[in-house]
Amino acid sequence: MSFVTHMACRGFATSAQRLTHIKQITVIGGGQMGAGIAQVAAQTGHDIVVVDQSEEILQKSQAIISKSLARVARKKHGEDTSDAAEFVNTTMSRIKMHTDPEEACKNTDLVIEAIVENLTIKQDLFSRLDKVAPPQAIFVSNTSSLAIDKIATATQRKDRFGGLHFFNPVPVMKLVEVVRIAETSDATFDALMHFASTLGKTPVKCKDTPGFIVNRLLVPYMMEAVRLLERGEASAWHIDTAMKLGASHPMGPFELLDHIGIDDIKENIDGWHADFPDQPLFNPSPLVDKLVSEGKLGIKSGEGFYTYEK
Repeated sequence: MSFVTHMACRGFATSAQRLTHIKQITVIGGGQMGAGIAQVAAQTGHDIVVVDQSEEILQKSQAIISKSLARVARKKHGEDTSDAAEFVNTTMSRIKMHTDPEEACKNTDLVIEAIVENLTIKQDLFSRLDKVAPPQAIFVSNTSSLAIDKIATATQRKDRFGGLHFFNPVPVMKLVEVVRIAETSDATFDALMHFASTLGKTPVKCKDTPGFIVNRLLVPYMMEAVRLLERGEASAWHIDTAMKLGASHPMGPFELLDHIGIDDIKENIDGWHADFPDQPLFNPSPLVDKLVSEGKLGIKSGEGFYTYEK
């Protein structure tokens, strides 16, 4: 083997080792998203610590994961109850629960934050974790609407900071948006792309722009549908029907608003409008504001643009 070839092989080996070092993962937030992230990571052989504020929340998180794993096991192993049980038990054995985020991060390779969409709370969390996590640990946020760079400013590791935006339900949805800020190192970004692939997901690259890719296109689309309705140009049902039959969308924009949660979309658009007040695509909607003020949030409240049986 020539010297050049030998050195190239050494380089590839070093790169592979760097990309596969993510084994210990701390997920901050045991809600639907955090539980889903923990589940898919544990299913693919990673060791997980899920962190939340109370044992009660963590018990609910365990129940969410266990119930979801049972569905996966039935699909994976059919009538073979022994293999199904072994799959569930093995996966659950990789997941630990903790109420102390600092303690849970002391030996981690990757911290995935999946808590409330509040910039101050996220910054405070990462500032505390930055002081105790290993220097080489990578920090990511699962935010769908906040700027990754603003969250990262709370740390001294912006080169090891990025975004991993999963989609709900995490065990089902194949996409992960991998987001980098200006300071994110190539090694960090490559490691995050590789990690997302090891979860069986399809990672897409994106810079730190409002809404990243999917929500940057989807939220203004839904808001434009609301403006059509506000102007009296078409009803919600007719707009939904037009987009399903004319554009082959599985759901119309108002069905989607109700499914996601009208309050969540309002939170997104209000945040973007505050940061970019001159961008008309980010203008708030009086109708959306009215529905949220009345508690009509969509499916989760029983009424939004449509009415649902609870």
